[in-house]
Amino acid sequence: MKNRVFGITGWKNSGKTGLTVRLVEELTRRGWRISTIKHAHHIFDIDREGTDSFRHRQAGASEVAIVSGNRWALMHELRDEPEPELDTVLDRLSPCDLVIIEGYKRENHPKLETRRLESKDREPMAPANRSIVAIASDHSIQTESLPVFNLDDTASIADFVERYTGLKEPPAP
Repeated sequence: MKNRVFGITGWKNSGKTGLTVRLVEELTRRGWRISTIKHAHHIFDIDREGTDSFRHRQAGASEVAIVSGNRWALMHELRDEPEPELDTVLDRLSPCDLVIIEGYKRENHPKLETRRLESKDREPMAPANRSIVAIASDHSIQTESLPVFNLDDTASIADFVERYTGLKEPPAP
């Protein structure tokens, strides 16, 4: 069975990471097992120059696993390969209750759009992006037909995510 997924998307500096972190904290506090995927549009490295694993990658290893008594990580160097599709990454995750996906604004999974007055771009993504099912904003929004939450109201957003993804059934009328 594939993991349930729900996304957080928005323009640069719109509050995606802060909301993702708060949602992970809230949903794990509620007892759910959460995994995350973060899409980066820039070159990034999770390893530091000089470490043994960095030296393994620099030497040409395609994959390097780092394993300890506390955690393990698998790094895959793409070299000349294309960036993997989201489904490929999802298939590599262990079973969990929910995967929260930060970024991937063009993918078709359900997602919440974050909006902040200080973001790089303030052009709304919804309704042009039909995979957006809700909005969280730091300012008043009057013209949306989607559910709108205060960007800092993590508990209400978590309630919505639980209901929307089927983690929790909606309350009986």
